[in-house]
Amino acid sequence: MKTNEMLDIEVTANILKLLGDKTRLTMVKIMSEHECCVCEFVALFDMSQPAISQHIRKLKDYGIVKETRKGTWIFYSLNSTSSYHSFIQTVIKDLPSQTFKLEELTTQGKRICCD
Repeated sequence: MKTNEMLDIEVTANILKLLGDKTRLTMVKIMSEHECCVCEFVALFDMSQPAISQHIRKLKDYGIVKETRKGTWIFYSLNSTSSYHSFIQTVIKDLPSQTFKLEELTTQGKRICCD
């Protein structure tokens, strides 16, 4: 998003609703720093794969996240080409890094368990 481009108030409210969910907000912060597979989010949040997929689908529907296919696996990251990217960055910039959660997964041997 260009600095002089304005977001529609209704779209902005919907994005804030999406990010108002603690799980999705944490996922967005993680994906701003690292790409992740659904299986990693399942382990991180101790949630079912369908529940994680629903969170990701909601974020994808707004173009907030993108997917990258690597072989048979799909990895997700923040979509830097989204018209909402600058706004999302503003919302999450002061949040603490969530890299430690991925480091814990690595220690537990659960990082990229879909390889």
